[in-house]
Amino acid sequence: MVTVRIDDSPTGATEALNQPQLILFDCDGTLMDSHHHIVVVMQQAFADCELQPPAAESVHPVIGLSLTLAVQRLLPDVGSGLQDRVVERYRHLYRILPAGYGLFDGVRETLVELGRRGYWLGVVTGKSHAGLLRALEDFELGQHFLVMRTSDHCPSKPHPAMVDECMAEMGVEAAQTTVIGDALLDMQMARNSGVRAFGVSFGVADGASLLDAGAMAIIDDFDDLLERFPPLQSMHPLPTIRA
Repeated sequence: MVTVRIDDSPTGATEALNQPQLILFDCDGTLMDSHHHIVVVMQQAFADCELQPPAAESVHPVIGLSLTLAVQRLLPDVGSGLQDRVVERYRHLYRILPAGYGLFDGVRETLVELGRRGYWLGVVTGKSHAGLLRALEDFELGQHFLVMRTSDHCPSKPHPAMVDECMAEMGVEAAQTTVIGDALLDMQMARNSGVRAFGVSFGVADGASLLDAGAMAIIDDFDDLLERFPPLQSMHPLPTIRA
């Protein structure tokens, strides 16, 4: 594991531990080992629309984009009508097919411990809102997250809106916020928002590419992640969140 660009000075560390801290997780490839499932569903959606299914290597780079934009990237030379058919078929298949994915080892325990240490947690994902809620319900994770943004409520990654809106909702600044993700899009989104980011080595992008895209460190597992977030010195009351 390589660590770079982190302010580990006593002054910087102490100041951070005295402030509320928001950690924003990507979902697919970070919390959930779901990339294979996404590839299978996308390939089936193409086949059902009488199109040649894309190779897994073609699908991986678009995971994290909004579904509409992902399909547009995979089908740049066809009309919007056919693209829309693939999008709708994907959504239908994703709803009806068994969830062929699980949590990465240590996710549940890490979320519990981060909450105990005083951190505020959120999710920023290319999933739809309905898809995220389904995933959180399937794995009983919803209670850990105070804020979430999805691709049907915000511009697609790497636009900073998901992060910016989460910070505004929770009343924190960029210096109090960290993004955790597995894709270049996550690192680029964090950079565009001016917040720090950690990449995870077990997702779609390799560590060197994540560092080049702006990751401050590469996390190899969730025990490693906990080492980066010591207990906060003060427990902060939640802000008043407006609907």
